[in-house]
Order: sequence, then C-alpha cells, then structure tokens
Amino acid sequence: MTAPRPRRAEGLDLNETDDGMIVYQESTDRVHHLNPTAAVILELCDGSRTAHDIAAAVAEVFGLGSPPVTDTAGCLEHLGREGLIV
Repeated sequence: MTAPRPRRAEGLDLNETDDGMIVYQESTDRVHHLNPTAAVILELCDGSRTAHDIAAAVAEVFGLGSPPVTDTAGCLEHLGREGLIV
C-alpha cells in the first residue's frame, strides 16, 4: 500500500535522460531506469500530493483527457516496492 502522500526516499541520485530517468539508490547500491511517465511520477512524489493529485498532474503534463488514476496507482505501488518512495 502506498503512503497517502508519497515522497521520494532519501539517498536517491536522480539523473534525467532523453528517455526517462536513471536513479541510483545508495541504500541498496541499485540503479533503476524509469520511463518518462515513471520519472514524472517520481518527481511529483514530494510528500505534498495524494495519488489522485499525482494522476491529475500526469494528465496535465502529457495532455491527457482524464487522469490515469489506475496506472498512476500501479506505478506508485511499484516505486514503493523498489524502495524509491515512502
């Protein structure tokens, strides 16, 4: 279950790329490659937004007609499992 207002975990080194983002996770010494959508979602995880707020922002960034609530929730769950958000 994702936190009500997810935020990025401590100790992440974020590096934007042409096709998303590379994230180095110091605590596990792992590297993650995020696609553009996951990169935007991770950047929006600052502890001030709910999952629904993040989905609405994703819709705005990508010019979608409605917020991708289910897909955003799935991405947040995955980021949480990987320890990238808390």
